[in-house]
Amino acid sequence: MTHYTLSDFDFALPPELIAQAPAAQRVGSRLLEVSPCGALHDRRFPDILSLLSPGDLLVFNNSKVIRARLAAQKPTGGRVEILIERITSPTTATAMMRVSRKPAPGSALLLSDGSTLWVERRDPVHDDRFALRFEAPVLEVLEQLGELPLPPYIEHSPTAQDDTRYQTVYAKAPGSVAAPTAGLHFDEPLLAALEAKGISLAHVTLHVGSGTFAPVKHEDLSQHVMHSEWCVLPEETAARVASTKARGGQVVAVGTTSLRTLESLEGRAGERDTNLFITPGYSFNTVDRLLTNFHLPKSTLMMLVSAFAGYDTIRGAYAHAIAERYRFFSYGDAMLLTLNKADLKRVKSPALDPL
Repeated sequence: MTHYTLSDFDFALPPELIAQAPAAQRVGSRLLEVSPCGALHDRRFPDILSLLSPGDLLVFNNSKVIRARLAAQKPTGGRVEILIERITSPTTATAMMRVSRKPAPGSALLLSDGSTLWVERRDPVHDDRFALRFEAPVLEVLEQLGELPLPPYIEHSPTAQDDTRYQTVYAKAPGSVAAPTAGLHFDEPLLAALEAKGISLAHVTLHVGSGTFAPVKHEDLSQHVMHSEWCVLPEETAARVASTKARGGQVVAVGTTSLRTLESLEGRAGERDTNLFITPGYSFNTVDRLLTNFHLPKSTLMMLVSAFAGYDTIRGAYAHAIAERYRFFSYGDAMLLTLNKADLKRVKSPALDPL
């Protein structure tokens, strides 16, 4: 097994390829079909209908993005920017804060409507996280005062278009601080067409936390610790996974969050915290194909797709996507990957020299 380091997942991306807005229509993006042998096919997203077969199962993450950014003030007047990371009870949450001096446990912060929240403690494992307690239910406060947490590489402030398009059409369970972006490409007519073809649709829930996008700081990947996220695999979805496997169909994860849920629970119904960190060498036990967007250099998601499709295959696919001017990241285009079970030797691609 090749020993990969952080630098192996770096690549140079022209900044103009970072999508700043969604395509005019949800299904208007491009789709790069990537075969296990590395063959690449440029398609449009609606072509996914012809790339899946009756009896296949698409598994979506139905988590809904919450308005997780809050502005607050210290009693002394100092500004505090809060990003809710995870809701832990109706009136408590963990959060990251941008502030000149981190508040001590017991400190009160004032929200724009005059209500108060309290800093209860600092996270003992991740010292950039704080436990907060609100006067009112967290979701109500966020809906009234919060702002949509667009990723930092999207340079505009959230708009009415973002309120709709940075959310999947099937979003149901509030809790994510970032969209499960592979699902943003689906609209209701396409979902109906998939079902009419005999392709089953099912849902899991993983509430995406900011830890999913935390930078990997160590060249030695074994030193990286993933933040945990809550995920649920319902009984009905587990039954559909089992029946799909039994009849020879393929389980297709829509997004890395759906994949991590299915793999964390090994296709069996349940719920749990997961900090599953997938790197090349991981043995997949449930998912056969993966629909995903293009990911950031040196990210845990680059490592996941490299584990799934093969390191060399992903390097070639990204080099092709850059040359063909695909759009990257949350509002960008998509790839359809197939699990590569072969032991491929690592060959670095000169087309993706590190920055």
